[in-house]
Amino acid sequence: MTVTSVTGLGVAGGLLGIPLGIVAHRLVVDHVGVVDFPAYMKDVWHAPQLAAMLMTGVAVAVLGALVPARSAARMTIASVLHTE
Repeated sequence: MTVTSVTGLGVAGGLLGIPLGIVAHRLVVDHVGVVDFPAYMKDVWHAPQLAAMLMTGVAVAVLGALVPARSAARMTIASVLHTE
């Protein structure tokens, strides 16, 4: 249950974080006053990279939830309810 709920957070974080990162990259690159970047240096995001970043975010969330989930699975119901 813990891993499943964290997977949803990983997907939500990826779906919010990736577009915000793209916008932040574009804002920084467009507003560097000293260097004028050509268009090919601004278009660095491609669909396979974005999908890999989304899957990496989900994997990090799931791996981060495995340790607490395993320890909770080994506890008795009464001790889980006491720590909740």
